[in-house]
Amino acid sequence: MSFPELIPVILCGGSGTRLWPLSRESYPKQFLALHGGSRTMLQHTALRLREMNANVPASDSPIIVCNAEHRFLTAQQLAEAGIEHPRILLEPGGRNTAPALTLAALQALSGGAPDSVLIVMPADHAVGDEAAFCRAAEKAWRAAARGAMVTFGVVADRPETGYGYIQQGEAGPDGLFSIRSFAEKPDPETARRYLAQGGYSWNSGLFVVRASVWLDAMTRFRPDMLAACRSAMEGAKADMDFIRPDPDAFLACPSDSIDYAVMERLPSDPACGIPACMIPLVAGWSDVGAWDALWQVLDHDERGNAALGDTLNVESQGSLLVSSSRLVVGVGVKDLVVVETPDAVLVASKSHTQSVKSVVAELKARGQALAGSHRKVHRPWGWYDSIDAGERFQVKRIVVNPGASLSLQLHHHRAEHWIVVKGTAEVTNGDRVMLLSENESTFIPIGHAHRLANPGKLPLEIIEVQSGSYLGEDDIVRLDDTYGRVLVTKTAPKQPRNSEEPSA
Repeated sequence: MSFPELIPVILCGGSGTRLWPLSRESYPKQFLALHGGSRTMLQHTALRLREMNANVPASDSPIIVCNAEHRFLTAQQLAEAGIEHPRILLEPGGRNTAPALTLAALQALSGGAPDSVLIVMPADHAVGDEAAFCRAAEKAWRAAARGAMVTFGVVADRPETGYGYIQQGEAGPDGLFSIRSFAEKPDPETARRYLAQGGYSWNSGLFVVRASVWLDAMTRFRPDMLAACRSAMEGAKADMDFIRPDPDAFLACPSDSIDYAVMERLPSDPACGIPACMIPLVAGWSDVGAWDALWQVLDHDERGNAALGDTLNVESQGSLLVSSSRLVVGVGVKDLVVVETPDAVLVASKSHTQSVKSVVAELKARGQALAGSHRKVHRPWGWYDSIDAGERFQVKRIVVNPGASLSLQLHHHRAEHWIVVKGTAEVTNGDRVMLLSENESTFIPIGHAHRLANPGKLPLEIIEVQSGSYLGEDDIVRLDDTYGRVLVTKTAPKQPRNSEEPSA
């Protein structure tokens, strides 16, 4: 038979709350470089099939399903990884993995495209042995081409309670197994029993299936979900390099996972004609779901310590130190996790890292911005860092990428000083447009329309000092925007406050 193309489908949603304070809703773990080197988890996932056998027609145009808020960050990281033609689908809201895969399958078949095999990969998983992963993926591709729906069962090496399990059935061709049952995350005693009994693997959340077969399964098991997704894609609009499904149609879609919606129903419904298969995977896989999982995938010193960033361990054992802005030192600590960011520090027992999620929930309940955003905020034009703030002032460090510009805007209650630290700035200030070099500055009075742009080939860095009676980010009139963001006009509330949210 003629084997179809293998298309990566990367599910780039999720907030990674158990990896707080490094992972936050505005910049979740898939966009972080967590497991060695400078590549982020999304970039590793997008490049994961580069070691596929030359006989496997793997596509270099993946389908990405991500939150609309992260669209520019996703596109930028893919471009930096050399992924030139991604198809980026923007979810108007989270509806779990089954609707996300349905959108991707409909996109894969759009315009009369051939019926391809989709390999579905969350963007935030780590794989230590990518060659072994590609060998397993090739077997899964061949089985899926023949009409099966295939998942990867990670061979368990410890009684893990943080993963669901798959009980394998009879052995089939090419090292595949039928699936007898699925099990939820077990308690410690059950996990030990699974490991001792054998035949149980961790549920990886990785799937391989033909686009048409997935839609057939949705027709049988979740026609309501399929109808909503079809309607959303029929009303989809192109937005720059992105594809926006119709928001009203998609938000009417029920929420469910691939496992619950389809995969777990297949073994008990042979009449549907879609075999459910599992391939054992031994490739150093981890979902990096919490800090103890990250500790496991990182390299360890002779005392079992792992580290990221500027750290030093002295007589410590089995601990994880993470630094993002300053030196972190552990002295005589055992089985601890210490994570430093500019605005928060986490200290936790390695055995209690699953509880970090409840910390984020508590911060949200208190209305604290630390739950969802960093002090350093990334934008399509670059990033800014809120260095300091007081009752009538705020100081930001702003970096603008080459060729990028902020929105044209004005403020009713604050003035701004811009000082160029590095590079060349093109500044619109009222009816004047000027170029500023290093150590030059400009003052922007209240009510003046202004814009900052970088006409150079190197990053532009400035210091912005805001001053006035009100510094909140709802004091903004956006007049023009290069990135197609909504132009807004808002009036400041009566009570002044500072804000960490961006005006640009």
